[in-house]
Formats: sequence, C-alpha cells, structure tokens
Amino acid sequence: MTVSRRVSVERNRLRFAAAHMATFGGQCEPLHGHNYDVIVDIEGDLTEDAWVWDFGDLKRTTKAIIDELDHRFLLQRDSRLLRIEEGPSAWTVGFGERQYTFPREDVVALPIENTTAECLAEWLANRLLRELETRESTRFRKLTVGIEEMPGQAGWYTLAMQA
Repeated sequence: MTVSRRVSVERNRLRFAAAHMATFGGQCEPLHGHNYDVIVDIEGDLTEDAWVWDFGDLKRTTKAIIDELDHRFLLQRDSRLLRIEEGPSAWTVGFGERQYTFPREDVVALPIENTTAECLAEWLANRLLRELETRESTRFRKLTVGIEEMPGQAGWYTLAMQA
C-alpha cells in the first residue's frame, strides 16, 4: 500500500494583479490584466514532527515570489511572435501594427514563451522548488502549482521529484 500525504496553500494572501498579452494561433491578445490566485500543493513524507511542510513557511515563500509579479506587466521574454527590445529605461514590445513601450520598473521579463496560466504555473513551480530546496527539511515527492486567472479557470504544472 502506498501512503500519500499532502498540504496545500491557496488564494487569500496568495494573489497578484498583473497585465499581459498572451499569443495564440499566431495572434496576440489585446493588453489586459487579471487578478490571479495561486494554489500550491506539496506531497511527501511526514517529518519527525509529523507534518509534510510548514504552512507558514510555504505561504511566506510563495508570497515573496509572487510579490515580484504584483502590479507589473508580465513579458514573455522568449516569445517567438512578439518583437521585444530591451532599452536602458524601457521595454518595447510589438506585434503587427501594435507597439507598446513600458517603463523598465513596470516589467517582469520572464524566461517563458507565453504568459498563459500554464506557463506562469511552470515558472512559479520551478522558482518555488529552488527556494524550497534550500531548506534542510526538504522531503517532498511532488510540487504542484495552479495559477487561476479567474474563478474556475486555472493552469497547472506539477514537478515530480526523482526517488
């Protein structure tokens, strides 16, 4: 018999507001924003203190990362469809006839191809994994992150650790 234990933290304080313009089917959405909610789920063995992970630590760590995204423009730096130029004080982003210039301090240039909920969940899962791996008590088998763009509409990404 396999036993599985997991903890999750979500929504409430784990939210951020951000603008983006995802690309689909060779097209680019208009610039718009979301009030994103974040869900984090960790599956693993119990520690000597009989818990999988400290809720407070997981919330603080996740919140610190998503605060970097809050009230910013999320730029898919690795886009194959957008024209992107990084200047000393601004980012210029273009698609077709449209061109936007964003002050540097308003942009988070993410190393992703698109700013879909799925890609944002993958980026956050990997950032969170790097942070959590610095803890001595790292004993989890699976890390799942969900990014909800609106109620009932979320993208998910799961990292399964090697045994």
